[in-house]
Amino acid sequence: MALYVHKYGGTSVGTTDRIEGVAQKIKKFKDAGHDVVVAVSAMSGETNRLIGLAKAISDEPTPREMDVLVSTGEQVTISLLSMALHKIGLPARSYTGSQVRILTDSAHGKARIQDIDTQRIRADLDQGRVVIVAGFQGVDEHGSITTLGRGGSDTTGVALAAALEAHECHIYTDVDGVYTTDPRVVDKAKRLDKITFEEMLEMASLGSKVLQIRSVEFAGKYKVPLRVLHSREEGSGTLITTEDDSSVEKPVISGIAFNRDEAKLTVMGVPDIPGVASKILGPISAANIEVDMIVQNVAADNTTDFTFTVHRNDFASAETVLKAVAEELGAREVSTDNKITKVSIVGVGMRSHAGVASKMFDVLAQENINIQIISTSEIKISVVIAEKYLELAVRALHTAFGLDDDTK
Repeated sequence: MALYVHKYGGTSVGTTDRIEGVAQKIKKFKDAGHDVVVAVSAMSGETNRLIGLAKAISDEPTPREMDVLVSTGEQVTISLLSMALHKIGLPARSYTGSQVRILTDSAHGKARIQDIDTQRIRADLDQGRVVIVAGFQGVDEHGSITTLGRGGSDTTGVALAAALEAHECHIYTDVDGVYTTDPRVVDKAKRLDKITFEEMLEMASLGSKVLQIRSVEFAGKYKVPLRVLHSREEGSGTLITTEDDSSVEKPVISGIAFNRDEAKLTVMGVPDIPGVASKILGPISAANIEVDMIVQNVAADNTTDFTFTVHRNDFASAETVLKAVAEELGAREVSTDNKITKVSIVGVGMRSHAGVASKMFDVLAQENINIQIISTSEIKISVVIAEKYLELAVRALHTAFGLDDDTK
Protein backbone atom coordinates (compact mmCIF):
# COMPACT_ATOMS: atom_id res chain seq x y z
CA MET A 1 0.00 0.00 0.00
CA ALA A 2 1.24 3.48 -0.91
CA LEU A 3 -0.10 6.98 -0.35
CA TYR A 4 -0.85 9.08 -3.42
CA VAL A 5 -1.88 12.72 -3.56
CA HIS A 6 -4.01 13.63 -6.58
CA LYS A 7 -4.60 17.16 -7.80
CA TYR A 8 -7.40 17.89 -10.26
CA GLY A 9 -7.68 21.26 -12.00
CA GLY A 10 -10.77 23.24 -12.96
CA THR A 11 -11.42 21.59 -16.32
CA SER A 12 -10.97 18.13 -14.78
CA VAL A 13 -13.86 18.89 -12.41
CA GLY A 14 -15.69 21.29 -14.72
CA THR A 15 -18.98 19.35 -14.80
CA THR A 16 -20.73 16.84 -12.56
CA ASP A 17 -20.03 14.15 -15.18
CA ARG A 18 -16.32 14.91 -14.99
CA ILE A 19 -16.42 14.91 -11.20
CA GLU A 20 -17.94 11.42 -11.35
CA GLY A 21 -15.16 10.45 -13.75
CA VAL A 22 -12.60 11.67 -11.22
CA ALA A 23 -14.30 9.54 -8.57
CA GLN A 24 -13.88 6.47 -10.77
CA LYS A 25 -10.19 7.26 -11.26
CA ILE A 26 -9.73 7.52 -7.49
CA LYS A 27 -11.60 4.22 -7.04
CA LYS A 28 -8.98 2.41 -9.15
CA PHE A 29 -6.28 3.48 -6.70
CA LYS A 30 -8.38 2.48 -3.70
CA ASP A 31 -9.20 -0.88 -5.29
CA ALA A 32 -5.44 -1.44 -5.70
CA GLY A 33 -5.04 -0.96 -1.95
CA HIS A 34 -3.62 2.57 -1.92
CA ASP A 35 -4.50 5.56 0.24
CA VAL A 36 -5.56 8.68 -1.65
CA VAL A 37 -5.65 12.36 -0.68
CA VAL A 38 -7.13 14.72 -3.28
CA ALA A 39 -6.62 18.45 -3.80
CA VAL A 40 -9.08 20.11 -6.18
CA SER A 41 -9.61 23.44 -7.89
CA ALA A 42 -12.90 25.23 -8.37
CA MET A 43 -14.97 24.12 -11.36
CA SER A 44 -13.70 25.77 -14.54
CA GLY A 45 -14.94 29.33 -14.88
CA GLU A 46 -16.21 29.54 -11.31
CA THR A 47 -13.40 31.69 -9.92
CA ASN A 48 -13.82 34.19 -12.76
CA ARG A 49 -17.56 34.27 -12.09
CA LEU A 50 -16.97 35.07 -8.44
CA ILE A 51 -14.46 37.79 -9.30
CA GLY A 52 -17.05 39.25 -11.66
CA LEU A 53 -19.58 39.41 -8.83
CA ALA A 54 -17.08 41.25 -6.67
CA LYS A 55 -16.30 43.74 -9.41
CA ALA A 56 -20.01 44.41 -9.85
CA ILE A 57 -20.11 45.54 -6.22
CA SER A 58 -16.77 47.32 -5.93
CA ASP A 59 -13.96 48.41 -8.24
CA GLU A 60 -11.48 47.77 -5.43
CA PRO A 61 -12.77 45.05 -3.11
CA THR A 62 -10.65 44.46 -0.01
CA PRO A 63 -8.15 41.58 -0.41
CA ARG A 64 -9.44 39.83 2.71
CA GLU A 65 -13.04 39.74 1.48
CA MET A 66 -11.93 38.69 -2.01
CA ASP A 67 -10.24 35.66 -0.44
CA VAL A 68 -13.41 34.84 1.50
CA LEU A 69 -15.37 35.02 -1.76
CA VAL A 70 -13.15 33.17 -4.23
CA SER A 71 -12.34 30.38 -1.77
CA THR A 72 -15.97 29.25 -1.97
CA GLY A 73 -15.40 27.84 -5.46
CA GLU A 74 -13.25 25.00 -4.14
CA GLN A 75 -15.75 24.32 -1.35
CA VAL A 76 -18.36 23.42 -3.98
CA THR A 77 -15.96 21.00 -5.69
CA ILE A 78 -14.80 19.17 -2.58
CA SER A 79 -18.37 18.50 -1.46
CA LEU A 80 -19.50 17.30 -4.90
CA LEU A 81 -16.52 14.98 -5.26
CA SER A 82 -17.13 13.58 -1.78
CA MET A 83 -20.76 12.90 -2.79
CA ALA A 84 -19.61 11.20 -5.99
CA LEU A 85 -17.28 8.92 -4.02
CA HIS A 86 -20.01 8.02 -1.52
CA LYS A 87 -22.28 7.19 -4.46
CA ILE A 88 -19.86 4.48 -5.66
CA GLY A 89 -19.31 3.07 -2.19
CA LEU A 90 -16.11 4.85 -1.15
CA PRO A 91 -16.10 6.61 2.22
CA ALA A 92 -14.76 10.15 1.83
CA ARG A 93 -14.49 13.35 3.79
CA SER A 94 -13.96 16.87 2.48
CA TYR A 95 -12.08 19.72 4.12
CA THR A 96 -11.53 23.38 3.38
CA GLY A 97 -8.01 24.73 3.81
CA SER A 98 -8.89 26.20 7.20
CA GLN A 99 -10.46 22.93 8.42
CA VAL A 100 -7.29 20.98 7.65
CA ARG A 101 -5.39 23.99 8.92
CA ILE A 102 -3.14 24.77 6.02
CA LEU A 103 -1.41 27.61 7.82
CA THR A 104 -0.22 30.49 5.63
CA ASP A 105 1.08 34.00 6.04
CA SER A 106 -1.38 36.90 5.79
CA ALA A 107 -0.59 38.01 2.23
CA HIS A 108 -4.15 37.84 0.85
CA GLY A 109 -4.31 36.76 -2.78
CA LYS A 110 -0.72 35.48 -2.79
CA ALA A 111 -0.25 33.74 0.56
CA ARG A 112 2.53 31.23 1.15
CA ILE A 113 2.11 27.97 3.03
CA GLN A 114 3.95 27.80 6.35
CA ASP A 115 2.69 24.56 7.85
CA ILE A 116 0.08 21.81 7.38
CA ASP A 117 -1.57 19.98 10.28
CA THR A 118 -1.91 16.40 9.02
CA GLN A 119 -3.61 14.97 12.11
CA ARG A 120 -7.16 14.96 10.71
CA ILE A 121 -6.03 13.65 7.34
CA ARG A 122 -4.08 10.76 8.85
CA ALA A 123 -6.97 9.85 11.14
CA ASP A 124 -9.33 9.67 8.15
CA LEU A 125 -6.85 7.63 6.11
CA ASP A 126 -6.57 5.18 9.02
CA GLN A 127 -10.36 4.81 8.80
CA GLY A 128 -10.10 3.96 5.09
CA ARG A 129 -11.49 7.26 3.86
CA VAL A 130 -10.49 9.27 0.81
CA VAL A 131 -9.60 12.77 2.00
CA ILE A 132 -10.50 15.70 -0.27
CA VAL A 133 -8.89 19.08 0.43
CA ALA A 134 -9.77 22.39 -1.16
CA GLY A 135 -6.82 23.64 -3.18
CA PHE A 136 -5.69 27.24 -3.55
CA GLN A 137 -6.53 28.23 0.04
CA GLY A 138 -5.44 28.25 3.66
CA VAL A 139 -5.85 30.21 6.85
CA ASP A 140 -3.56 32.69 8.60
CA GLU A 141 -2.70 32.91 12.30
CA HIS A 142 -5.66 35.27 12.82
CA GLY A 143 -8.14 32.74 11.41
CA SER A 144 -8.70 34.66 8.18
CA ILE A 145 -9.14 32.72 4.94
CA THR A 146 -6.26 33.23 2.51
CA THR A 147 -5.67 32.20 -1.10
CA LEU A 148 -2.39 31.17 -2.65
CA GLY A 149 -2.57 32.98 -5.99
CA ARG A 150 -1.65 31.66 -9.42
CA GLY A 151 -0.96 27.92 -9.42
CA GLY A 152 -2.31 27.68 -5.90
CA SER A 153 -4.06 24.32 -6.26
CA ASP A 154 -0.92 22.71 -7.70
CA THR A 155 0.99 24.10 -4.73
CA THR A 156 -1.61 22.70 -2.30
CA GLY A 157 -1.26 19.26 -3.84
CA VAL A 158 2.54 19.29 -3.66
CA ALA A 159 2.53 20.69 -0.11
CA LEU A 160 0.14 17.95 1.04
CA ALA A 161 2.34 15.31 -0.59
CA ALA A 162 5.40 16.73 1.18
CA ALA A 163 3.69 16.92 4.58
CA LEU A 164 2.29 13.39 4.27
CA GLU A 165 5.47 11.95 2.71
CA ALA A 166 3.41 10.60 -0.18
CA HIS A 167 4.80 8.11 -2.67
CA GLU A 168 3.96 10.47 -5.56
CA CYS A 169 1.91 13.56 -6.26
CA HIS A 170 -0.20 13.20 -9.40
CA ILE A 171 -1.13 16.41 -11.23
CA TYR A 172 -4.08 15.68 -13.53
CA THR A 173 -4.45 18.11 -16.44
CA ASP A 174 -5.70 18.37 -20.03
CA VAL A 175 -2.46 16.91 -21.41
CA ASP A 176 -0.99 13.43 -20.97
CA GLY A 177 2.43 14.58 -19.83
CA VAL A 178 5.32 16.94 -20.51
CA TYR A 179 6.42 17.12 -24.13
CA THR A 180 9.75 17.99 -25.71
CA THR A 181 8.01 21.12 -26.98
CA ASP A 182 4.50 22.34 -27.78
CA PRO A 183 2.90 19.68 -30.05
CA ARG A 184 0.86 22.44 -31.70
CA VAL A 185 4.11 23.85 -33.09
CA VAL A 186 6.02 20.62 -33.72
CA ASP A 187 3.78 17.68 -34.62
CA LYS A 188 6.67 15.26 -33.91
CA ALA A 189 7.04 16.41 -30.30
CA LYS A 190 7.49 13.48 -27.91
CA ARG A 191 6.05 12.92 -24.48
CA LEU A 192 8.87 12.59 -21.96
CA ASP A 193 8.80 9.60 -19.61
CA LYS A 194 10.91 11.49 -17.07
CA ILE A 195 12.33 14.97 -16.54
CA THR A 196 14.26 16.48 -13.64
CA PHE A 197 12.97 19.20 -11.32
CA GLU A 198 15.69 21.50 -12.68
CA GLU A 199 14.64 20.95 -16.28
CA MET A 200 10.94 21.32 -15.51
CA LEU A 201 11.61 24.52 -13.57
CA GLU A 202 13.48 25.95 -16.54
CA MET A 203 10.78 24.81 -18.97
CA ALA A 204 8.04 26.35 -16.81
CA SER A 205 9.90 29.64 -16.40
CA LEU A 206 10.61 29.81 -20.12
CA GLY A 207 7.05 29.43 -21.32
CA SER A 208 5.87 25.84 -20.81
CA LYS A 209 2.36 26.06 -19.32
CA VAL A 210 1.98 22.47 -18.08
CA LEU A 211 2.90 23.27 -14.46
CA GLN A 212 3.18 26.42 -12.43
CA ILE A 213 6.70 27.40 -11.41
CA ARG A 214 5.81 27.69 -7.74
CA SER A 215 4.61 24.09 -7.44
CA VAL A 216 7.73 22.77 -9.19
CA GLU A 217 9.94 24.81 -6.85
CA PHE A 218 8.07 23.39 -3.86
CA ALA A 219 8.35 19.82 -5.17
CA GLY A 220 12.06 20.21 -5.87
CA LYS A 221 12.74 21.67 -2.42
CA TYR A 222 11.01 18.81 -0.61
CA LYS A 223 11.89 16.14 -3.19
CA VAL A 224 8.28 15.21 -3.90
CA PRO A 225 8.05 13.09 -7.08
CA LEU A 226 5.50 14.68 -9.42
CA ARG A 227 3.68 12.89 -12.20
CA VAL A 228 1.74 14.80 -14.86
CA LEU A 229 -1.22 12.79 -16.18
CA HIS A 230 -4.29 13.29 -18.33
CA SER A 231 -7.47 13.50 -16.25
CA ARG A 232 -9.66 11.65 -18.76
CA GLU A 233 -7.23 9.29 -20.50
CA GLU A 234 -5.11 6.38 -19.30
CA GLY A 235 -1.31 6.53 -19.48
CA SER A 236 1.89 6.71 -17.45
CA GLY A 237 2.36 10.45 -17.97
CA THR A 238 5.65 12.17 -17.17
CA LEU A 239 7.53 11.73 -13.90
CA ILE A 240 9.30 14.82 -12.57
CA THR A 241 11.95 13.85 -10.07
CA THR A 242 15.53 14.36 -8.93
CA GLU A 243 18.37 13.83 -11.36
CA ASP A 244 19.26 10.17 -11.66
CA ASP A 245 23.03 10.00 -11.30
CA SER A 246 23.00 6.29 -12.14
CA SER A 247 21.90 7.04 -15.69
CA VAL A 248 24.97 6.61 -17.89
CA GLU A 249 23.64 8.42 -20.94
CA LYS A 250 21.44 11.44 -20.41
CA PRO A 251 19.96 13.17 -23.44
CA VAL A 252 21.81 16.39 -24.17
CA ILE A 253 18.57 18.31 -24.62
CA SER A 254 15.29 17.34 -22.96
CA GLY A 255 13.06 20.02 -24.42
CA ILE A 256 12.60 23.31 -26.22
CA ALA A 257 10.59 26.09 -24.62
CA PHE A 258 9.51 29.39 -26.09
CA ASN A 259 7.82 32.57 -24.99
CA ARG A 260 5.92 34.74 -27.43
CA ASP A 261 5.21 37.45 -24.84
CA GLU A 262 8.56 39.27 -24.94
CA ALA A 263 9.49 42.83 -25.84
CA LYS A 264 12.97 44.36 -26.17
CA LEU A 265 14.13 47.85 -25.20
CA THR A 266 17.55 49.41 -25.80
CA VAL A 267 19.01 52.68 -24.59
CA MET A 268 22.07 53.68 -26.66
CA GLY A 269 24.95 56.00 -25.99
CA VAL A 270 24.73 56.04 -22.21
CA PRO A 271 27.88 57.24 -20.38
CA ASP A 272 29.87 54.18 -19.28
CA ILE A 273 30.17 54.97 -15.58
CA PRO A 274 29.73 52.88 -12.42
CA GLY A 275 26.09 52.48 -11.44
CA VAL A 276 24.62 53.16 -14.86
CA ALA A 277 22.81 49.80 -14.91
CA SER A 278 21.16 50.63 -11.61
CA LYS A 279 20.14 54.06 -12.88
CA ILE A 280 18.44 52.43 -15.87
CA LEU A 281 16.80 49.45 -14.19
CA GLY A 282 15.99 51.10 -10.85
CA PRO A 283 13.09 53.14 -12.27
CA ILE A 284 11.92 50.09 -14.25
CA SER A 285 11.79 48.07 -11.03
CA ALA A 286 10.09 50.93 -9.20
CA ALA A 287 7.35 50.78 -11.84
CA ASN A 288 6.80 47.12 -10.84
CA ILE A 289 8.08 45.85 -14.20
CA GLU A 290 10.01 42.58 -14.20
CA VAL A 291 13.10 42.39 -16.42
CA ASP A 292 14.07 39.12 -18.07
CA MET A 293 17.24 39.18 -20.22
CA ILE A 294 19.92 41.88 -20.01
CA VAL A 295 22.82 42.71 -22.35
CA GLN A 296 25.31 45.57 -22.01
CA ASN A 297 27.86 46.51 -24.68
CA VAL A 298 30.64 49.08 -24.11
CA ALA A 299 31.76 51.13 -27.13
CA ALA A 300 35.16 52.62 -27.83
CA ASP A 301 33.92 56.16 -27.08
CA ASN A 302 33.26 55.30 -23.41
CA THR A 303 29.51 54.96 -23.90
CA THR A 304 27.41 51.86 -23.51
CA ASP A 305 24.33 50.35 -25.14
CA PHE A 306 22.03 48.70 -22.62
CA THR A 307 19.36 46.20 -23.77
CA PHE A 308 16.78 44.33 -21.73
CA THR A 309 13.55 42.41 -22.28
CA VAL A 310 10.22 42.59 -20.44
CA HIS A 311 6.83 40.94 -20.72
CA ARG A 312 4.91 42.34 -23.66
CA ASN A 313 2.12 43.52 -21.35
CA ASP A 314 4.65 45.84 -19.69
CA PHE A 315 6.13 47.12 -22.95
CA ALA A 316 4.32 50.47 -23.13
CA SER A 317 5.00 51.30 -19.48
CA ALA A 318 8.64 50.28 -19.76
CA GLU A 319 9.10 52.42 -22.89
CA THR A 320 7.68 55.49 -21.13
CA VAL A 321 9.95 54.99 -18.11
CA LEU A 322 13.03 54.31 -20.24
CA LYS A 323 12.60 57.43 -22.36
CA ALA A 324 12.50 59.56 -19.21
CA VAL A 325 15.61 57.82 -17.87
CA ALA A 326 17.42 58.20 -21.20
CA GLU A 327 16.78 61.94 -21.23
CA GLU A 328 18.05 62.26 -17.68
CA LEU A 329 21.24 60.31 -18.49
CA GLY A 330 21.88 62.13 -21.75
CA ALA A 331 21.58 58.97 -23.84
CA ARG A 332 21.75 59.15 -27.60
CA GLU A 333 18.65 57.12 -28.47
CA VAL A 334 16.01 54.66 -27.27
CA SER A 335 15.10 51.74 -29.53
CA THR A 336 12.25 49.28 -28.93
CA ASP A 337 10.86 46.11 -30.50
CA ASN A 338 7.75 44.21 -29.40
CA LYS A 339 7.89 41.69 -32.24
CA ILE A 340 10.43 39.32 -30.71
CA THR A 341 10.30 35.89 -29.11
CA LYS A 342 12.56 33.88 -26.83
CA VAL A 343 13.51 30.32 -27.74
CA SER A 344 15.35 28.12 -25.24
CA ILE A 345 16.89 24.66 -25.25
CA VAL A 346 16.92 22.89 -21.87
CA GLY A 347 18.75 19.79 -20.64
CA VAL A 348 20.87 18.55 -17.74
CA GLY A 349 22.97 16.75 -20.35
CA MET A 350 24.56 20.10 -21.25
CA ARG A 351 26.72 19.74 -18.15
CA SER A 352 28.67 16.91 -19.73
CA HIS A 353 28.53 17.82 -23.43
CA ALA A 354 30.57 20.50 -25.16
CA GLY A 355 29.49 22.36 -28.27
CA VAL A 356 25.77 22.58 -27.51
CA ALA A 357 25.66 26.37 -27.91
CA SER A 358 27.62 26.36 -31.15
CA LYS A 359 25.33 23.68 -32.57
CA MET A 360 22.26 25.73 -31.66
CA PHE A 361 23.69 28.85 -33.26
CA ASP A 362 24.71 26.91 -36.38
CA VAL A 363 21.20 25.46 -36.80
CA LEU A 364 19.68 28.94 -36.60
CA ALA A 365 22.25 30.34 -39.01
CA GLN A 366 21.41 27.62 -41.56
CA GLU A 367 17.79 28.81 -41.39
CA ASN A 368 18.99 32.42 -41.85
CA ILE A 369 17.66 33.40 -38.42
CA ASN A 370 19.48 36.26 -36.74
CA ILE A 371 20.15 36.04 -32.98
CA GLN A 372 19.59 39.31 -31.13
CA ILE A 373 20.34 38.33 -27.51
CA ILE A 374 21.90 35.24 -25.91
CA SER A 375 21.51 34.09 -22.31
CA THR A 376 22.88 30.90 -20.75
CA SER A 377 22.80 28.91 -17.54
CA GLU A 378 24.21 25.53 -16.63
CA ILE A 379 21.32 23.63 -18.25
CA LYS A 380 19.76 26.23 -20.57
CA ILE A 381 20.57 28.38 -23.59
CA SER A 382 18.09 31.10 -24.59
CA VAL A 383 18.09 33.33 -27.64
CA VAL A 384 15.94 36.24 -28.69
CA ILE A 385 14.91 36.22 -32.35
CA ALA A 386 12.32 37.94 -34.52
CA GLU A 387 8.84 36.67 -33.76
CA LYS A 388 8.15 35.65 -37.36
CA TYR A 389 10.87 32.96 -37.14
CA LEU A 390 9.58 31.28 -33.98
CA GLU A 391 8.04 28.13 -35.43
CA LEU A 392 10.84 27.66 -37.97
CA ALA A 393 13.45 27.92 -35.21
CA VAL A 394 11.70 25.52 -32.85
CA ARG A 395 11.16 22.89 -35.56
CA ALA A 396 14.75 23.13 -36.80
CA LEU A 397 16.22 22.84 -33.29
CA HIS A 398 13.84 20.02 -32.36
CA THR A 399 15.06 17.97 -35.33
CA ALA A 400 18.73 18.90 -34.96
CA PHE A 401 18.88 17.77 -31.32
CA GLY A 402 17.17 14.45 -32.03
CA LEU A 403 13.90 15.17 -30.27
CA ASP A 404 11.54 14.23 -33.12
CA ASP A 405 9.21 11.30 -32.58
CA ASP A 406 9.90 9.44 -35.81
CA THR A 407 7.00 7.05 -35.28
CA LYS A 408 4.55 9.84 -36.19
